[in-house]
Amino acid sequence: MFETPPLPSWDGLHPLIVHFPVALLLVAPLFVLLALFVRAHRRGLLLAALVLMVLGTAATWVAVETGEAAGRLVERTPAVNAVLGHHEDLAESTRAVFTVLTLVFAGMVFAPALLRREPGEIATVALALSFLAVYGAGTLVLANTAHNGGRLVHELGVRSRMPATPLPAAHVDKD
Repeated sequence: MFETPPLPSWDGLHPLIVHFPVALLLVAPLFVLLALFVRAHRRGLLLAALVLMVLGTAATWVAVETGEAAGRLVERTPAVNAVLGHHEDLAESTRAVFTVLTLVFAGMVFAPALLRREPGEIATVALALSFLAVYGAGTLVLANTAHNGGRLVHELGVRSRMPATPLPAAHVDKD
């Protein structure tokens, strides 16, 4: 039978949101790399990378906001406070880094059309590889943010508030 799960409140939404920026922002540079090798589809691949970056960056904004709401409900211990504070700082850094990277990449993608001048192959490759090197540093911030979030859940037992969901009728014990 088809059932929709209950939607959590804003402060319980964080665990559902956090995986989007991680996945989208880690896949985006693969499209940039692929664009360097598949010249015939370079523009489309770069646009696909930009769409992934925009969606991933937007998801960082939502993740930070839902995380701040969830963080206000956490039972505090000194260990939780330390890791949570570090996680929050890293999350804000991740949001800022990928906001800037996405804007820079949008400029790189649209500048040739706006200037009506395509850069040469060497300039295109050099610019893309330079961007990917900086983007790689951003992914380290993202990975550290995710790692500290994982520590909160798996090491320190921090849990999100989720609405109570009744068991499906087929799974209720009939004693």
